[in-house]
Amino acid sequence: MTNPFYRQARFLTSAAKLSQCPPDEGFEVAFAGRSNAGKSSAINAICDHRGLTKVSKTPGRTQLINFFGLDEHRRLVDLPGYGFAKVSVKIKREWQRNLAEYLERRQCLRGLVLLMDVRHPLKEFDLQMLEWAAHVGLPVHVLLTKTDKLKRGAASSTLLKVRKALEEMEGEFSVQLFSALKRTGIDEVHGVLDGWLGLAD
Repeated sequence: MTNPFYRQARFLTSAAKLSQCPPDEGFEVAFAGRSNAGKSSAINAICDHRGLTKVSKTPGRTQLINFFGLDEHRRLVDLPGYGFAKVSVKIKREWQRNLAEYLERRQCLRGLVLLMDVRHPLKEFDLQMLEWAAHVGLPVHVLLTKTDKLKRGAASSTLLKVRKALEEMEGEFSVQLFSALKRTGIDEVHGVLDGWLGLAD
């Protein structure tokens, strides 16, 4: 059952850089992932809102930082996808710099949801995001997406491997299985988001 609070999500604005972001106040949770990790589908499923973010068959379409308001004080943030986007190296470097600046300087950011395809977890970009988050003391909740593509045993095995790897790293990390298609794992994500957004009291 989807928490009705997340159905309130509405698009606020897009920003190319930190100076264009909404005022740095309240609570924000950001979503990041490689361009083929199913980020848009996951955000839509979490908010029970099919058209909230545009799901593209062309990876890497999210080139801006997109803000979605839940209420006056709480926002979800869709960060640029990274990895398979067919853009120049120069643009990728620009995204990377803006991403790092947002993660390091945004004071209202409470946590990061990092999406990884369950079939291809802990790639170079994923590890870089985990390092950045650990560097700034930001908790990360990993969603192993597209679990409907694997049999249950294989998905559970990957979950255990990723959990073990995260435990050996510096930082406050947690992980779960998730499928936007089957709508599995949504309650667990909501529990994490509730805590970060100050809704758990």
